[in-house]
Amino acid sequence: MNKDTRYRQRYLDLIMNNSVINKFTTRNKITSFVRDYLRNMDFVEVETPMMNMIPGGATARPFETYHNELDMKLYMRIAPELYLKMLIVGGMNRVFEIGKNFRNEGIDMTHNPEFTTCEFYMAYADYNDLMDMTEDMLSKMVYAIHGKYELDYHPDGPENPDNVIKINFAKPFKRIPMMKGLGDALGIEMPKNTEL
Repeated sequence: MNKDTRYRQRYLDLIMNNSVINKFTTRNKITSFVRDYLRNMDFVEVETPMMNMIPGGATARPFETYHNELDMKLYMRIAPELYLKMLIVGGMNRVFEIGKNFRNEGIDMTHNPEFTTCEFYMAYADYNDLMDMTEDMLSKMVYAIHGKYELDYHPDGPENPDNVIKINFAKPFKRIPMMKGLGDALGIEMPKNTEL
């Protein structure tokens, strides 16, 4: 079955490819784990508006819609960022939302105009706290779902099993300064005195 048919008629994909069902169940486990992890850290899950009078929270093109009763044009949200930040300002120190975003932009295998994100905000935390939290959450999530820390990644898809990269999610993760990492990846010398 060709990929276009598979992605446009998911029920056929599910009938023909058992591995796809595993992707759906794994996604469900990931969402449940993230939700439980954040709640256990005293985050409050919220729902913010899907339609806004002005698009905000990211630099992306919004979808437009129309509210008949209010007789006004509205925009589908591109991110919940602004509302979540307002909750922090209002005194809710830890908030998160798992929900849909809509971006009226290109579509391909890595871009979808409608997608789910988890966005969270935590007062009195810095980037070191977020790195520690991300490392802890990913490591525990992989182990909870797979019963091990090391996974096989097939960058060319499972159809090409010869190209396999092993990824180890055991803590601690390797950390590199941003400017050094950029310089190494680009093969150039970066400006000095830019590290915090």
